[in-house]
Amino acid sequence: MSIDRAYAELGLPPDASDAQVKAAWRRLVSHWHPDRNASAEAARRMQRINGAYEQIRLSSVTEGVDAGPEGPDSEPPEPSDPAPGRTVRRKLRLSLEEAALGCTRVVRGRLSCPCAACEGSGALAPEAACPRCDGAGTVPSGLWFIWPPVRSTCSGCDGSGLVHRSCLACEGRGQQSLRYQRTVRIPGGVRRGDVLVADGAGEGQGGFDGRLELLIEWRPHPFFVAGDDGSLRCEMPVDGFAWLADAWIEVPTLSGLQQMRLRRGRHVYRLRGQGLPLQRRGSTRGDFVVTVTPSFAESLSAEQQSLLAQLAAAAQGQPAAAAVRDWREALQAWARQQPSASTA
Repeated sequence: MSIDRAYAELGLPPDASDAQVKAAWRRLVSHWHPDRNASAEAARRMQRINGAYEQIRLSSVTEGVDAGPEGPDSEPPEPSDPAPGRTVRRKLRLSLEEAALGCTRVVRGRLSCPCAACEGSGALAPEAACPRCDGAGTVPSGLWFIWPPVRSTCSGCDGSGLVHRSCLACEGRGQQSLRYQRTVRIPGGVRRGDVLVADGAGEGQGGFDGRLELLIEWRPHPFFVAGDDGSLRCEMPVDGFAWLADAWIEVPTLSGLQQMRLRRGRHVYRLRGQGLPLQRRGSTRGDFVVTVTPSFAESLSAEQQSLLAQLAAAAQGQPAAAAVRDWREALQAWARQQPSASTA
């Protein structure tokens, strides 16, 4: 049963919390348990409900204590630690969206473990008699004119009379390769450097015996820069005319594109609660700070040039901005103090 199907079986969305999963499981068990439900479907439905709950439980992760040695994220093979009960350490790189909102990831890899057929020796017991010397350890020298015949050490068994039979399961290496695949549910709000621990689930379920430790890393984001206080920052260019016109624009957020209204003369905007979660599995999030840089085209079309000329003409009859008004008054006062051309 897939993890998505398991959530659907319990009637839950994939981002349901552990408390919601447990509550849904208890509610369904109280209804479908054969001791309480006499329908023919009760036993089969209970089996599906318990299977879904177990699948979600195994996919859940908890916070680890120590990251330990870091295994390569791009290379699945792990060190051949003795099984069972091994600890497999992996890096898990998440996007900011995945880290903030939570996600479900499939972790695949390969482990090296002692061959069960030969118990790691690479050879099968018992040893067989050497076919070259029939177990004697020596063979005739081949010189027919020497009497009595001289025997030499058998090169096939080095004189032991016995030969090892290589294990066919591991081709004599003593080690076998075990592939594993684990579906883990990452809670929203994980940070860089967090270590999450998941159950290995056992070989019978496509996993391994032991536990899986995941060291969380964040992939670089094309737009966002994360702050230590849970804030997100984004710098983006905007059309200068749209900025002058107080137009609405689309800005990227963790949840997708969102409408934001520009304000003439304003460059920094704060979107409350659109940053990173302040706590794992928490609903409170930091702020998203957007810094805009108005940009104008190097050349204007004839229509744009005409409209700008009309705007400039209309502005002549309107009250000027304070800075412009002060400048004009200072300029006129300076001009009055200058000698006229006739007196020069």
